Amino acid sequence: MSLWLSAEMADEIAAVARTDSLSISNAVRAAIDRHIEERRADPDFQNRLKQRLREQREVLERLAVE
Repeated sequence: MSLWLSAEMADEIAAVARTDSLSISNAVRAAIDRHIEERRADPDFQNRLKQRLREQREVLERLAVE
């Protein structure tokens, strides 16, 4: 996976990583982990996710050969 960052964001994540004695990759992974956990805890997100699952299930069932 590639990730494009602005120069400012790249400088900032590098500074955060150095300050926390992490590699940039580990700092980015930690940020992604936090974001995913926040989404999991958000009831509005969960409702949208369940709706997306229902919609996709309907499409997949139409495509499946029985």
